[in-house]
Amino acid sequence: MAEIKIRRYHEDDDEDVKDIFTLGMSEHIPSSCMHVLKQPLAQMFLGCVFLALLTSSMSIILPVLAVTLLLAAGRQAVSYMFTKYITLSLDQDLNHIRQTYLEQPNACFWVAEVQERVVGTVACLPAENAGNYLELKRMSVRKSHRGQGIAKALCRIVAEFARERGCGGVLLHTSVVQTDAQKLYEKMGYKKVREFEVPEFIAKMTNFTLFEYRLDLKRRIF
Repeated sequence: MAEIKIRRYHEDDDEDVKDIFTLGMSEHIPSSCMHVLKQPLAQMFLGCVFLALLTSSMSIILPVLAVTLLLAAGRQAVSYMFTKYITLSLDQDLNHIRQTYLEQPNACFWVAEVQERVVGTVACLPAENAGNYLELKRMSVRKSHRGQGIAKALCRIVAEFARERGCGGVLLHTSVVQTDAQKLYEKMGYKKVREFEVPEFIAKMTNFTLFEYRLDLKRRIF
C-alpha cells in the first residue's frame, strides 16, 4: 500500500480540492433518491397516481408513463438540492480556503496525498454556538482511494489539532444517506447527539435529515 501523506493545503491544490468535494457530494444523489422512494408519503403518492390513471384510462401505458415522469422529476429535484449545496459550499469557503481556514485562529485545511496525488481533504474551524469545540468540515476521499485508512487519518489529524489547542472536542454534521461516514465517525469515537431537518422544502417533504456527531477529547482517539 502506498504511503499516505497529510499536509496543509497549498494554493495549487485548489482544483483537486473542488473536484474531490464536488464528486463526493454528487455520489450521494442515487442513495438520496432511494431514500426518497422509501418514504411512505412518496410511495402513497406514486401509488395513488398510478391507480387513479389506471382506473380512468383503462390502460397501463398512461400510468406507467406518468410514474416514470414523476420519478425523473424527483431525481431532478434531488440533484437540484445537491447542486445548490455544492454551489453554496464553494461560495462559503472552498473558493477562498486560505482566508477561511489558514488565516484564521484555530482553523486549518489539510489534504491527503498518495504518490503525489491529492486524494482526500478535511478542514476544521471553531464551531458556532458550541463552546470550546472545533467543527470538522469538508471530509472527502476519492472513491478510488477509499478503504485505505485515509479518512481515519484525516479524522485523527483534526482531533490532534483540536487537542493541541486545548479544545474540548470536535463536532461534525453528516446526512441520513451518508451511512459509511456515520460508521467511520462512530468507529473513531464520535457519538450522535442530535438529529434535525434540512431547512429546504424538498428535504422536509422527503424526511432528509442531518445528524450531529461529537467527539469528547477526553475519550481515546482510535
